[in-house]
Amino acid sequence: MLSILRDVSRKFVSKCRTSSEAAAVHAMGAPTLLNVGFDNAVCAERIIAIVAADPSPIKRLREAASRHQKLIDATNGRRTRTVIITDSDHVVLSSLQPETVAQRLTDLKVG
Repeated sequence: MLSILRDVSRKFVSKCRTSSEAAAVHAMGAPTLLNVGFDNAVCAERIIAIVAADPSPIKRLREAASRHQKLIDATNGRRTRTVIITDSDHVVLSSLQPETVAQRLTDLKVG
């Protein structure tokens, strides 16, 4: 099971990064995936910001990401509470509280 997950994560990383970046990640090992709820995960190394979904500038950011087809909805139809911004300009929506996502990210980096 673990080898299957490792293979899937390598394929995901090679699609997300340029070939030189993917080779560097393969040399270091599998990427660290952050659970953002409902069995959805985001590559932890690519996260730039974790913000609450309520402020107006964030709502405009969501709309712009949607127009540019860079919006990933990981809420499973629930209310969006957290917006995660990645280094590839993708915007990921999560129904978890921002504090929960930030704590999970901190736990991954410490542990």
